[in-house]
Amino acid sequence: MVFEFSLKTSRSNEFINITGKVKEAIMKSGIDDGICVVFVPHTTAGVTVNENADPDVVKDMLMELSKIVPEDKEYRHFEGNSSAHIKASLMGNSQTFIVENGELKVGIWQGIYFTEFDGPRNRKFFVKVM
Repeated sequence: MVFEFSLKTSRSNEFINITGKVKEAIMKSGIDDGICVVFVPHTTAGVTVNENADPDVVKDMLMELSKIVPEDKEYRHFEGNSSAHIKASLMGNSQTFIVENGELKVGIWQGIYFTEFDGPRNRKFFVKVM
């Protein structure tokens, strides 16, 4: 069963916690035990898992990603968003999770984040539960 979610990003670089949407898809699927795949169909956005308790972790990650992949380099891509493509590739476009007893199996501090690197934009992501 595949679920599609839309979201609107508000900044050029941001992490949006989508854990609740993934849990919603699992609940609606009715699947008790299996796997769940989160897929982002964009080349300048991705998905990652990290701490969701302290918002400074996300701020630190964005700060360091900007240092590793600065926007002001002399990239050749004519659209001017090469740094967004590179950051999205570093994050990846999918994550796989265990579903056990109808619940998303993640660590106590873990959250699932949609990662935007070329916003603001209208975006979407898919959740496949099997």
